Parts: sequence; C-alpha cells; structure tokens
Amino acid sequence: MATHHAFSANRFAENEPPKPNIIYILADDLGYGDLSFNGQRKFQTPNIDRLAAKGMIFTQHYSGCTVCAPSRSSLMTGTHTGHTPIRDNMGGYEQEGQLSLPENILTMPEVLKNAGYTTGAFGKWGLGAPGTEGDPNNKGFDEFFGYNCQVLAHYYYPDHLWHNQEKIELEGNEGNNQLAYAPNLIHKKALEFIEINKDKLFFMYYPSIIPHAELVAPEEYMKRFRGKFLPEKSFKGVEPGSVNFRKGSYGSQMEAHAAFAAMVSLLDDQVGEIVAKLEELGLTKSTIIVFTSDNGPHLEGGADPDYFNSNGPFRGYKRDLYEGGIRVPMIAKWPEKIKPGSTTDHVSAFWDILPTFAELAGLKVPKNIDGISFYPTLIGKGRQKKHDFLYWEFHPQNGRQAIRKANWKLIKYNVLTPSKTITELYDLKNDPGEENNLILKHKGIAKKLNRTMNAARVSSDNFPFVVKN
Repeated sequence: MATHHAFSANRFAENEPPKPNIIYILADDLGYGDLSFNGQRKFQTPNIDRLAAKGMIFTQHYSGCTVCAPSRSSLMTGTHTGHTPIRDNMGGYEQEGQLSLPENILTMPEVLKNAGYTTGAFGKWGLGAPGTEGDPNNKGFDEFFGYNCQVLAHYYYPDHLWHNQEKIELEGNEGNNQLAYAPNLIHKKALEFIEINKDKLFFMYYPSIIPHAELVAPEEYMKRFRGKFLPEKSFKGVEPGSVNFRKGSYGSQMEAHAAFAAMVSLLDDQVGEIVAKLEELGLTKSTIIVFTSDNGPHLEGGADPDYFNSNGPFRGYKRDLYEGGIRVPMIAKWPEKIKPGSTTDHVSAFWDILPTFAELAGLKVPKNIDGISFYPTLIGKGRQKKHDFLYWEFHPQNGRQAIRKANWKLIKYNVLTPSKTITELYDLKNDPGEENNLILKHKGIAKKLNRTMNAARVSSDNFPFVVKN
C-alpha cells in the first residue's frame, strides 16, 4: 500500500500558529474500563483523568488490531489490517526475531521528520529487529530506547534493552535478581529526550509495556494496594530466570489484583511526570498529548479483567474483534486549541493518527493510506470527513474479520473454515455491548457488509488468509 513520497515541508505561513510538539502515549493492553474517568472504581487514575478533563475524550476510537504488532503497524503506516504490512504477531519467539516493516513503507516519524520534527521512541517497538529495514532508527526515529522485541517486552526485568543500535545489558536482572524495572529506565530516558529537545520541535512516541503480560510492579506500588482486592487471584507461573529467555513463562504472582492496580497506577504517575516536565520547561501550550491503548484487556499472566471490569460496557477481550477487543480509550489535550472537558463520538481508528499528525505539522496528508485526519474534530473547526467503513482482520484462531459501517458491525469468526464460520451482525447505536445478533433479521444489510469486507483487503505473502473448504 503506502510507499515513500517526496515531501515539501509546507511550513505554516508566518501568520499561522506554530506547529505543536507531539507526544503519543500508548498503553499496552489497557482496557476501555481501566481508567477511572471511564468508570474504573477499584482504583483511580488521577493524572490520566486530568488529561481527559483538560482535553477531548474520544468515545468511539478503535485500535489497529486486537493484538500488538498489527495494531502498531497500522498506527505507524496509516493503513488498516487489510493493507498494513504486519498483520499478526508472528515471529519474535527468539530474541529480536519479529517480522520487519518493509523499507518502502512510509511511517509516521518519517512523515514528521519532513516537517522538521526531532523524533524519539521510548518503550516497545516490535516492528523490526536491530539492523533490519524495520529497525526504529531506519523507520524515522532519531532516538530509540527500550524493547526491540515484543516477546521480551512481556517481562518487566529483562536481561537487556536497546539504545539505538547498542544492546544494553541489564546485569542486575540475572537469574532471580530483579533490580532494574525496565519501565522506569525507559521513562527516565523519555523525560531526558524532552529536556534535551526543549528548544526544538519534537515528536515523542511512548509505547509503554504496562499493563501487559506478567503482572509485576515495584514494591513501593505494591504496598499501596496489597490486601485491598480480596479475595486475591494468584497466578503460579514459572519463576523468573528458570527458563532460557523465559519462553512462554511468567513469574509467579500471588497478588495479581494488587499488581494490576499497581501497574496501572505507575503508568498513571508516569503520564503525570511527562505533563509535569512539559510544565517545568514551559512547553505545555506548545504540545499536544494523545493517550490511548493498543487493544483491549488481556488474560495472560494472571490478569483478571472481569474483576476490574476492564472492558467496561463492551463484550470481548484482546484477540476478539468484539468491541472489548478493539475499542480503546483515547484522550487528546492541546491547550487553547482543544476545548477542555470536551467529548466526541467521531468514529476514528489508529490509521487516522498518521494523517492527523501530518495535518498538525502543516504537511499534506500522504496518499495511498486508509486514514482520515480528525484535525477538524480536535480544533472544532472545518469539515470533518468520515470513514465509509472500518475494517479489521485477525489471523490466528482460525481467522476473524470485522467491519463497521455507520452503526452496523459485521463480525465473522472461523473465517478460514467455511463450514464452521460464524457470522454476526450488531447495531452498535442501540446495542454497544453486542448482545443482540441481528443477522437473521437484516440479511440484506449483512450481505452488503460482507461484500465490502471482501473488497477491503489485499492479499499478503507474509500473512496469507487461505480459506479451507
């Protein structure tokens, strides 16, 4: 789909406002209901709530996919999973082994560099091993610090991280020793990036690993919640360090509820510290902050999303194409540009972020992408274009597809085995929880949506979607 294009800077004229710094914070497997402004009652997220109160809440924002790699590929390329190069989490089961974004695919940071942005990524990458064409430094990021491999990013005390092309060994994390909590190391580097580039135009991508995979938080955060969520849920995994690279194993967690609340609270504090750093440097008014999550809540490592009502009013979890797997919280804050305390029901998705940021930067939106800029919605001016439809595909578990057009949503499970395919139709306006399947009542609508769904994708050599008759 998207390929490299020649860009002119197209800078704003002198009488136009300057471009903002851009900070995009991406939580990992944080559910729609895991934030207190969205209904979480068992713990609070005051810093993220403050962002929401001072910015705009998107009530109908969707992730790129229902698992991390394709979701991030969609984000970076402005294309949905019927077109994006990475459509599944394949690879990564050896260190730094995941499939790479191709060289000729244009990415968000590459676009922003054409408008003079210094670019940095801090957290989980997962779209190309060091030295490949998909390495973050080869896809537009001037600075990278964090996990290159999405599988290593399941673990909070890894044996190494990456700083650009340098492998940083974390010697204190050998065996059962757990000294260097990686999210804290990464967060420190992110704050340093803001400090170093305070006099420049910058884009900071902050893909946190919280709260995915093993449930582990520093003791200072565990103390806040220990004993508050009884009966506790315990998870007896494999002790850290007992398996080479800990393949397929998480450390035991006897206080899973407390750990989950502790992790989200740590993420909330880190968001607060990013906001405080901007205030300290006088960058608050000149910076837009976007906060969201890469998909719905997960079930691994002892997680208990039902206990916390992590998917809010929606059905399904990570790996589902029901709303609970793909509808995610999103906030955008930009003082004096975005109306504080505002809410929008504009239907948007990850593939809209690239064109939106391009427009923020004064650039023409790249061609050959699926995204539509929601800049008019952010500033409350101009005509907001709308999607004709949104499309998702998920390759494991015998194949899943979903399409949303207006308020109708068609979902197909077991796509790859027609004799077992399940097709469901929902009216999201009247049934956001997807409880009432209307497939028999509205066969004509389902048929039209199915035709659109079949035309929404192109074939992929790396991710064949082969139907078995």
